[in-house]
Amino acid sequence: MTPAPARTGGRLAKEVVSGLQLSEAAQMLLKPDATVREYLDQLVLADHTLDVLMVLSRALPKPLALWWGYLCLQRCLKVPRTAPVEEALEVVATWARSNGDAHRRACGNAAEAAGWDTAAGCLAGAAWLSGGSLSPVGLPVVEPRDDLTAQTLMGALQLAAAEPKQHLAVLKQFQRLGLAVANGQVQLGQDFTGS
Repeated sequence: MTPAPARTGGRLAKEVVSGLQLSEAAQMLLKPDATVREYLDQLVLADHTLDVLMVLSRALPKPLALWWGYLCLQRCLKVPRTAPVEEALEVVATWARSNGDAHRRACGNAAEAAGWDTAAGCLAGAAWLSGGSLSPVGLPVVEPRDDLTAQTLMGALQLAAAEPKQHLAVLKQFQRLGLAVANGQVQLGQDFTGS
């Protein structure tokens, strides 16, 4: 069994997963008083990889969640990479380390340039939707819904895993990386060197 993730906090799983499209089997494992850590352990034990990814995308603090997404895409997206894809990945990494509004807005521009239908564009879009105003500077504030980052991050991971031939193996790799981030084995700005 994997160690219980430390960075997901002691929150109740039912609060974190509210609104997620978890599998029926994953929903059956959810106990009313289970913490996120306990629930993730149950999902990993039951081999519900996609459900683990969904819970991690919502439970991790947004900068860590996007750093995780960045690491996943760096490992999975092979050459040739276009300039907009490279730019999208780099602005997400910069935003995750600093999460300033200028960097968040750069992520929105990068999402448009790379395309919201690409894994890198989706990842940049997830950072763009992480908070702050979606309006141009100087106009009234329009804040994104809090769940949009997690949903868009999941879109990026699914798009990235759809490209390789080993779909399930790639999702498992994403799970290992996500749990390493959640367990504190990976800090912002670091890669994961474990298996």
